Amino acid sequence: MTGTLRAAGFPEDAVRTRAREGAASAFPPLPGYGAALYGAGALPAPASAGDAPDALDALDALRLVPPVLMPGRLEKLIDLGREPHPTDVDLTTRIGGLTSPLPLYVSALGSTQVASADLANALSRQAGRLGIPMVIGENIVPSRGFGRLPGAGHDDRTLHVRIREYLAELPDGVGGIAVQQSTEDADAEVWNLVYSDPGTRPLLDSGRLAFELKVGQGAKPGLGGMTVLPAELAAATAERFAVEPAFGPDADHVLRCASPGTFTTEILRQQIRMMRNNYPRARVWVKLPPGRDVREAARTAWDSGADAVTVDGAEGGSGWAPRAFLDHVGLPLSECLLRLAPGDDCLLASGRMHDGARAAKALALGARAVGLGRAAFLAVDEDPQEGLARLVDSLAVELRLLISALGKYAPAELDHEDLWPLPVDAPDPTPLVEERG
Repeated sequence: MTGTLRAAGFPEDAVRTRAREGAASAFPPLPGYGAALYGAGALPAPASAGDAPDALDALDALRLVPPVLMPGRLEKLIDLGREPHPTDVDLTTRIGGLTSPLPLYVSALGSTQVASADLANALSRQAGRLGIPMVIGENIVPSRGFGRLPGAGHDDRTLHVRIREYLAELPDGVGGIAVQQSTEDADAEVWNLVYSDPGTRPLLDSGRLAFELKVGQGAKPGLGGMTVLPAELAAATAERFAVEPAFGPDADHVLRCASPGTFTTEILRQQIRMMRNNYPRARVWVKLPPGRDVREAARTAWDSGADAVTVDGAEGGSGWAPRAFLDHVGLPLSECLLRLAPGDDCLLASGRMHDGARAAKALALGARAVGLGRAAFLAVDEDPQEGLARLVDSLAVELRLLISALGKYAPAELDHEDLWPLPVDAPDPTPLVEERG
């Protein structure tokens, strides 16, 4: 499996290094300690030019800026009876009703070829072992089946197998699974299957099952899921999906398109009410695309009782998308976060998350936690046994160092004041809180 997955326009080599070296990768190479001088521009360049993005996005361009005077550190000192250290930072985070050992979750894994059985199941096992919440993406049941009863022709890419692999490693009290549902999933009654399955009972009984309503995604806002299939499978999928000969009438492959779904304020509100009424023991998550009215959509979701709202920036997504959408459609993650101003609500964010600094900036802009998508794929592809664990270990070390340097000791304490340039255009969250009070 190692080295088979590629991530164009993403710092692939840096993620693979983290998956191999773990926390050590958060520092300059050890052999250079005491013998080499490091500074701006002095660290080794990416191994391949393809690893470096064409330009920094707005989130990358921000800097984290510690204060000189740190009353929060004094409070921690008094509480501990000693000088606090980075190891005193508590990364434990409540994510949409689920508990995670750090402000991370695994972003949605759908039915695209990149989420092969070996890769998806290895990722499920590692995420479960780490106790990190994991989202299982759309269109798996319509494409692969639920897979509750193995038998002839059993497919290890089914939804049931992913849940089973995650549960087999999951410690008590942490983690959980969010099962995403699209229009085609609703037709296949995915949430009904999961909610009634005896295999998911441990999640349900412990309050660690969530259902995520997919309104859209970052890679292709306004479109549904897409994947490429062999032409001979076109007829078999045409009943549930739109199939288009996008690569020519004689091509060996066709484009399979899922419905994007249709939402208005009232439809979104009613969908969430339906989720709460029909599945009272499951947490309610809502996945939003980076649209221009993302604040209104998130406000509707939270006011209707959603436990979490997830937003992909235009940088998010690992599936198939037209080039025009990847290059020209959707708000970047930083702009989404500035428009949302969630106050005390649970906002989850994803889009090119691969190191502690980018994660900390997203947290300072209002996210409760950040999602690992492509980075998680690459880490497990690099090492199916420990790659994700090492990646997460490196992120945890960086987050503790960064949060401590800012004079704070929990991710939720990060705020706009920790960033430069100060995001002066961020909407004031106070009216949002007062209106709910």
